[in-house]
Amino acid sequence: MEQPRELTVEAPRAWDRPTFSIPVLACLSLVGGRFASFSTEANLYVLGTGGLLIWLGLSNRVPRRPAPTRLGSGAAWWVLPIVVFGVFEGVTFVVSAGDDFPTFSRLADPLIEGQLIRSVAWFAWLGAFWELVRR
Repeated sequence: MEQPRELTVEAPRAWDRPTFSIPVLACLSLVGGRFASFSTEANLYVLGTGGLLIWLGLSNRVPRRPAPTRLGSGAAWWVLPIVVFGVFEGVTFVVSAGDDFPTFSRLADPLIEGQLIRSVAWFAWLGAFWELVRR
């Protein structure tokens, strides 16, 4: 008798385990940290790594983790800062306010000038994206 697919658990593949995926993400972030902010090389690297992760997420090559059945009541409050950030960033970009009201991206440039900090930011971005791919 065959078991329903919902009840079967697939063993994680070797490349899907944290002992493999974390060092790979660390190496990718070290490479990404070497590029200057908003350079052509950095933009191509973002498109390449992001495109690869999107492809992995849309294909069935990565085993999925179960999504939470329901978000908690406090999760709705996270929408407020995201909306405020998006509106502020969009308005300052469209209006081209310059130095009077710089965008958050422009304010973050001095922080991520160093290769180490930029690599840490890359690792955070890749790690979050990898978790989204797994859902």
